[in-house]
Amino acid sequence: MSRHPSLKWAQRSNKIYLTVELPDAKDVKLKLEPEGKFIFSATKDGVPYEVDIELFDKINAEESKVSIGLRHIVYVIKKDENKWWSRLLKQEGKPPVFLKVDWDKWVDEDEEEEKAGMDFDDMDFSKLDMGGDDYDMDDDTKEEKEEFQAKEEEEIKKEEESGATTTEEAKA
Repeated sequence: MSRHPSLKWAQRSNKIYLTVELPDAKDVKLKLEPEGKFIFSATKDGVPYEVDIELFDKINAEESKVSIGLRHIVYVIKKDENKWWSRLLKQEGKPPVFLKVDWDKWVDEDEEEEKAGMDFDDMDFSKLDMGGDDYDMDDDTKEEKEEFQAKEEEEIKKEEESGATTTEEAKA
């Protein structure tokens, strides 16, 4: 008999975030059907894990994405229609014990537009310049460079003088 992994979910008007918490999962298999059927299976330490649920409404399986990590598997499931679901599962009543709300990703329906600027799903972070400051000394004129260098030398001189007096005071 197989076990159920922990599932966490959150939604936006156009997608569902479904996270399967199963560290070190092997043989991960997923089947998404347009009618909203979600079937997941994997093994961990030789023990089989399965989930077979029917989602609240239809989904777009072709535009849905999966990311398999070491600690969990994250599915971003594209909804067929851009609308908020009242629950994740088609079946009414109390959800299964292995299904929880993902409060880290959760956004209320009335707050979605406010948080829209914080949705980084489609952003390629490798294109960002995360280097040092934007100051380029080549842009300075010769006079500015000399002035900057003179100020640096003056500060170093002051530090040396103040350091010398404190060292002399410490010896006395």
